[in-house]
Amino acid sequence: MTKKDLIETVQKRLKDYPKKDVSFAVNIMFQAMMDALIRNERVEIRGFGNFTVRSRDSRRGRNPQTGAIVDVPFRKVPFFRVGRELRRIVDY
Repeated sequence: MTKKDLIETVQKRLKDYPKKDVSFAVNIMFQAMMDALIRNERVEIRGFGNFTVRSRDSRRGRNPQTGAIVDVPFRKVPFFRVGRELRRIVDY
């Protein structure tokens, strides 16, 4: 499902609202989640899962095409952990 599909699904359920307003609301939600992750805060959606930021230390890696050793710098990456309810529903 893409963001466009999500907007269309929400708009079908909320028929009183125009697609433009639903799109605006979905974009606000995603932006709020991104802003929280930028501030290194945890985003928790009960029953769905948590989004956090994890740190990856610098390390030595290997270029798979050439085999050359390369230094991979420290970085922060978003991480998603699925919630218990969603895991149970998907696993049925």
